[in-house]
Amino acid sequence: MPVNWREHIVSTPDVFRGKPRIKGTRIPVSLILGYLALGNTVEQILGEFPVLVKEQIDACLDYARDLSDFETVLS
Repeated sequence: MPVNWREHIVSTPDVFRGKPRIKGTRIPVSLILGYLALGNTVEQILGEFPVLVKEQIDACLDYARDLSDFETVLS
């Protein structure tokens, strides 16, 4: 079931210069995507960041998918 990433991802100019991060944390979406790109499992990421839940990691993937679709449409 898809996750509405807008419920889990925020971007504010005063934190990380507006880079998208997981709501309620200072964990950037790019960090989680990087862990996944390196082959880490969701369980490994949750072990590294116990403050997170699976839905937030899923939200990072959905965010990246939406961003990719948006850029493709503009090309």
